[in-house]
Amino acid sequence: HCKMIIKYGIGVNNIDSEAATGKGIYVCNVPDYGVDEVSNHAIAMLMALAKKLPVVTKALKDGRWGYTPTVPLFRLDGSTLGLVGIGRIPSLVAHKMSNFGMMILAFDPYVSAEEAKKRGAELVDFKTLCQESDFISIHCPLTPSTTHLFNREAFKMMKKTAFLINTARGPVIEEDALVEALETGEIAGAGLDVFESEPVAKTNRLLQMNQVIATPHCAWYSEEAITTLQRKVAEEVVNVLSGNRPFHCTNKPIIR
Repeated sequence: HCKMIIKYGIGVNNIDSEAATGKGIYVCNVPDYGVDEVSNHAIAMLMALAKKLPVVTKALKDGRWGYTPTVPLFRLDGSTLGLVGIGRIPSLVAHKMSNFGMMILAFDPYVSAEEAKKRGAELVDFKTLCQESDFISIHCPLTPSTTHLFNREAFKMMKKTAFLINTARGPVIEEDALVEALETGEIAGAGLDVFESEPVAKTNRLLQMNQVIATPHCAWYSEEAITTLQRKVAEEVVNVLSGNRPFHCTNKPIIR
């Protein structure tokens, strides 16, 4: 008798959508409750990495005075930000960061070049994004095609001075490959709010690196976001059980 399954959040990768579709069950989510929060979290990580704040803070606490631990460091104006996905959150990131004089690129196979331009980004292929970006911020869902999208091959295409930020889903990055890329200087650093396995283990090598900013899958959080999420989940349930089509359906079931 199940009519719908609703995710208390955005990602539906932990729901068997194929089985639900076969049984005529809607799979729904709430894609717009923490857009501002996640975009700001990604930007906060970008800013901190750009100024190498974790590195210089550690150096100062160890008794080293001066700017030399941050060398080389480059200004944001004139640098390039690559966005993986150009939906709600990355569109907001693009809007906010354009005011810092950054060139904004986006890789999204489901969006046209014209639509990407309207959202503030130049649409490019994945290889171009990796090769030209000084910062890459991941905002795509976890699917078979995006799992381990950032692997050893991708890191080899990136600049040695580039930073990778992920506030989407952990398995988009192959963590062993990321650790290797950071240890060998293949890329300069990373900002991670999500991990392949969560909760992340204290022994994870990424947590021991000064060039990595790590947070516990909390980019979405604010008191306002929680209130909005609770309200929108309830509104969607009432909407569907009243006989209406969902506001946000992630599958296309054949409703009997």
